[in-house]
Amino acid sequence: MEIRKHWLPLLIFGGGLMLSIFSCQHEPITIEGGDNNPIDTTGNNPIDTTGNNPTDTTMHGTPCDPDVVYFELEVLPILRSNCAKSGCHDENSAQNGVILVSYESVMATAEITPFNLGDSELYDVITETDPDKRMPQTPNPALTSAQINLIAAWILQGAKNEVCDPGAGECNTENVSYSADIRPILDANCLGCHQGATPYGGFSLETYNDVVAKVNSGRFYGAVAWEQGFVPMPFGASMPLPDCSLDKIKAWIDAGTPNN
Repeated sequence: MEIRKHWLPLLIFGGGLMLSIFSCQHEPITIEGGDNNPIDTTGNNPIDTTGNNPTDTTMHGTPCDPDVVYFELEVLPILRSNCAKSGCHDENSAQNGVILVSYESVMATAEITPFNLGDSELYDVITETDPDKRMPQTPNPALTSAQINLIAAWILQGAKNEVCDPGAGECNTENVSYSADIRPILDANCLGCHQGATPYGGFSLETYNDVVAKVNSGRFYGAVAWEQGFVPMPFGASMPLPDCSLDKIKAWIDAGTPNN
């Protein structure tokens, strides 16, 4: 009788104890409110898996070294716009077996000896003084001294396919200058095709007035930014211009295309 007398209180006490134990075990995994989750993937916790943590630089790429010549960014645009054209050194024409559309094709067909200008056929032909042997072939204009020096520096550095992210550093789009910012972009990436008596697409980008006319026609920025409905430029490129270059072009256009 004594055991039966205390049975009910013990049962109630034991049930409450079990409920409290299970409640404590499950409470820490509650997601609602976020206060109980030790790993926050929203970007507000030092343990951040979203890539938004300001100390995480893995998503920003490798900054470009001003003392290094980068093939994809600097050399290939010169070759693509001046040499890798129909009838010359694109994949379909491959004049004399030389294809100048990628790092692999340049190294395989252009007879380049790293660190040695004298034994590099590509350098020989772009510096040839005989118009009949020079590349680009006449009536196309010769490469500029700046372009030749850039290719020479790349070969002397080992003709490597170094990569960097032009947008890794700060891109200054304030007071963009046509002569200092826009013209070099056009010379490296566009001028080879858009100059001379028969420019590609029927329009030239040789002068400031040529460029502004193309901007005012509404066909310039959409093409270089690869917007839908436009022919992507530079023609034959595998990707658009670097983001910083596009940002500078957009800033210059928005400022009224000043001739500064």
